Amino acid sequence: MSESPNTPNNNSSKRSRALLILTLCFILIGASYGVYWWIHGRYHETTDDAYVAGNLIRVTPRIAGTVVAVYAEDTNLVQRGQLLARLDDADERVALAAAEARLAETVREVKQMFSAADQGRANVAIKEESLRQAESDAARRGGAAAADEAVSHEEREHTGSALKRAQSELRLANSQLEGALAQVANTNIEHHPAVKQAEAQVREAYLNLSRCEIRAAESGYVAKRAVQVGQQAAPGNALMVIVPLRQIWVEANFKEDQLQRMRIGQAVAMESDLYGSGVTLHGKVEGLAAGTGSVFSLLPPQNASGNWIKIVQRLPVRIALDSSEIAKYPLRIGLSMKAEVETADTAGESLAKVSPSGPLYESAVYGDDEKKAEQRIHEIVAANQGQLK
Repeated sequence: MSESPNTPNNNSSKRSRALLILTLCFILIGASYGVYWWIHGRYHETTDDAYVAGNLIRVTPRIAGTVVAVYAEDTNLVQRGQLLARLDDADERVALAAAEARLAETVREVKQMFSAADQGRANVAIKEESLRQAESDAARRGGAAAADEAVSHEEREHTGSALKRAQSELRLANSQLEGALAQVANTNIEHHPAVKQAEAQVREAYLNLSRCEIRAAESGYVAKRAVQVGQQAAPGNALMVIVPLRQIWVEANFKEDQLQRMRIGQAVAMESDLYGSGVTLHGKVEGLAAGTGSVFSLLPPQNASGNWIKIVQRLPVRIALDSSEIAKYPLRIGLSMKAEVETADTAGESLAKVSPSGPLYESAVYGDDEKKAEQRIHEIVAANQGQLK
């Protein structure tokens, strides 16, 4: 009698073959992952706890005033130096006019001081000549002429009185000259302390007037506009925010056990949820933070108190982006990213060894106001010296 196809022996054989195939599949998968990890995985660290970060330039007034005009709205692109808002400048114009008048008056007064010093020198020269004449007269009317009674006693007294008067007048002239020189010694009109003080008042008034126009320190996009026409603005109160999207980077938070081989300068491949997996952005590790995020939080951990539970910490890693790629695929601050760092090359440093040699960010917008103030001061000083035609 032949065995049925569904006998126990046949079923056991099929199960054995299925288990063998399944085992071989698991072994093949494990071996494939092992090869992948050995060739690629152990030299790459990945995290999806990464976000776009950047500079946020808060636009604040430097003087108090009433807002009379607003020139930018949320999402608008503004260029460096562009006018964003304007304050009422009536008081500042009056203050500048008063300061300019005071500077002109001071220059004229100082010029008179120098003239007084010149007059004092001339007066001393005259008194010295008068003294020499008096001494000569006294010498002629004294000595042998007095003994021979060729000169009367009254005339000799008058000559002596004239000599004493000439000496006193010379001392007085020298004293007056010293007082005049004390006001102008070791300086000139342009560098006289009184002129410098008046110039400082003009400079302050001019800058206060220019600060009634609030301008963009950097090119970027306007966000969080809070300023309104008629609002009383105060120094330090944010009117709006400028986001320069060319000044952005990625802050990736890696676990502690991912940082052993991470170094400055290593290549990074990134994906943004905004563009999907079809767009890969490239960058480099720019630096590793000096502490974990929990240390710098508002309420840092107190691990020495109460019950303690070990939590794996994350360290922020700053990643510089390729500027050409950012121009082609613009990002926004706060967007989430996926970052993969290639850690095969460990020749770099984990901490920076060199300090920056100059400013990392700089704006020359406010320097023009100072130059214009200096030009205005020069014109006033020169005009009141009689040097400006």
